[in-house]
Amino acid sequence: AGEFSKRALINGKMDFSKIEAINSLINAKSEDSVKIIARTMRGDLAKFANEIRSELVKTLAFVETSIDYADDDLPADLLESISQMLQQNSAKLDKIVTISQSRKGLLEGFKIAIVGKPNVGKSSILNSLLSYERAIISDEAGTTRDSIEEALKIGTHLVRIIDTAGIRKNAGKIEQIGISYSLRAIEEADVILAVFDASQEADEQDNEILELLKKSQKKIFYVLNKCDLGVKFISPENPIKICAKQGTDEIINSLKAYLDAQETSEILLNSTRQISSCEAASEAIKRALNLLAESELELFAYELNTATEQISSITKPFERSEILDEMFSNFCLGK
Repeated sequence: AGEFSKRALINGKMDFSKIEAINSLINAKSEDSVKIIARTMRGDLAKFANEIRSELVKTLAFVETSIDYADDDLPADLLESISQMLQQNSAKLDKIVTISQSRKGLLEGFKIAIVGKPNVGKSSILNSLLSYERAIISDEAGTTRDSIEEALKIGTHLVRIIDTAGIRKNAGKIEQIGISYSLRAIEEADVILAVFDASQEADEQDNEILELLKKSQKKIFYVLNKCDLGVKFISPENPIKICAKQGTDEIINSLKAYLDAQETSEILLNSTRQISSCEAASEAIKRALNLLAESELELFAYELNTATEQISSITKPFERSEILDEMFSNFCLGK
């Protein structure tokens, strides 16, 4: 498995970023992920990583020259220019990590959690979205005791819809486990569909759920179900008003508009490994900046080496000979 890709890597025809992209492309399940991976295959991510790598190597060459060849003249404003360059690169790494984490749903599929108290119609909404009877529907509170997860396409976007157990007090032992899964789903979801019974005024359980949602940083759509029975519930935002038995087109249209807005032309990291590497590189650069301010050049060089190795893991391994090449090409040492 992977023989030809391995040969391409060993012979310098492809780098790590493209190798990972091949596997991601094979397993891609949506047009969104294909578009993102195609940019990686074109070399956009490699160009981004190599530009930062090149600047770090040049900086290492400057610094190690000043350590080993202290008698040679170096630019007077060297430290200031190095500091500015490192701050810019750290900001670039932080930005790509933040964007990649917030847009990971484009690659993996957006996770949407349906939450609310029992008997507000969460399972009816799930069945309507899926166009078949996936969840059991009953007037008895606590019918849904475990989370139900299904995948579907909304426009070009792959989403995973999770129907959760109704959140309420005084539930039985088994139902309490399901409620704990519901709370976890809120934490893990990219989007939350908060469902309420439009025909009833907000009660204590509704208010507790609203307070819980206020603490969340996720995108929340407030859905008032059973609007055919009249609207008495007052929502904190402009709600989506539906009757699940008659259809959920309003929910689909709202979700599609939001997911379309998440599309980006920015470069994205395609794997957890790449995100971890960029985070580690940025942290090492920040530590290096502190050491540079204290003129601890040996420790500064150590942290910069760490940052270079981390960013290089996205494309190709870092070799110390690159620093020597840069030192001699720029300073003509040894003449």
